[in-house]
Amino acid sequence: MHVKTFCAIAVAAVLVGGAAMANDKPGEGVTVRPVMTPSVEEFFENRILFRALEELGYTVAEPQEVEFQTAHLALRTGDADYMAVHWEKLHKAYFEDAGGEAVVSMVGTYIEGALQGYMVNKAAYDSGVTSLGDLKNPDVAKRFDSDGDGKADLAGCVPGWGCERVIEHQLTEFGLRGTVTHNQGAYNAMMADIIARNQSGKDVLFYTWTPYWVTGALIPGKDVEWLSVPYTSLPDGATADTTYKGRNLGFAVDNLRVLARNDFLKANPAAAKLFEVAKVNIDDVSAEIKLIADGQKTSEDIDRHVADWIKAHRGDYESWLKAARAAAE
Repeated sequence: MHVKTFCAIAVAAVLVGGAAMANDKPGEGVTVRPVMTPSVEEFFENRILFRALEELGYTVAEPQEVEFQTAHLALRTGDADYMAVHWEKLHKAYFEDAGGEAVVSMVGTYIEGALQGYMVNKAAYDSGVTSLGDLKNPDVAKRFDSDGDGKADLAGCVPGWGCERVIEHQLTEFGLRGTVTHNQGAYNAMMADIIARNQSGKDVLFYTWTPYWVTGALIPGKDVEWLSVPYTSLPDGATADTTYKGRNLGFAVDNLRVLARNDFLKANPAAAKLFEVAKVNIDDVSAEIKLIADGQKTSEDIDRHVADWIKAHRGDYESWLKAARAAAE
């Protein structure tokens, strides 16, 4: 081969290789600012995206940790670029608080089929307490009284999460203010008390959601049952499918989506595509949350959970990165 021809091929190979390497890190030089809740049970799904963003070359800033309502406001003010866990239907009002479509967009469907609702212990359900409306009867409500005031004690939703708006609306809508107290303390502490009461054979009433560790500790169909509600009624006249396996749970069957600022998505097509194609099965999230509930809750534990998940889903994970890199070309 002629020397000049060989040199030309070699230079071309270097240039092509350099371009490929550069495209391997389309986010290089860009710092991404996530916002998330301080709940350790949501670190897993957030850190999976952190890892993917870093492999695309982005620098992921230390995430802001605030409650959902404040997280949405951080997007509106430009103090954050995205959040990984936005409940599409539950957080509709927060979406508007974030500036609506003019400021932010929901991208992809990261986790599909999330549930929320009211639960009672299985013995209470089997004895006929199958609907939230049953608690309008003072004699029924007294069965779930834990503080002696004669009213049912509902272990409910922390203010700022979004679920409290639905519960407060439904207590009024279904005429339950006189027989049910909505307790809104530290959720995990309330659930520890619920579990202890259930183990001692007492009737319990609580709000919960999936994916979360509670339905691993109190298994639906075995330890507890979902209550139905008399009919669908949501705040602000919202409409949604609230039915799961023939029961009207009262809350929309929901999807968890990435919510990001429009200006960030426009400037970062690789990240935008990642957010669009990334998906984690809800059962995987529940399984990881159960590990946390069993004591594997340090930051190092969660990083290991993330690494194990990526290893087990390497094909899907690499397909996300491939699509993101192609979007940046």
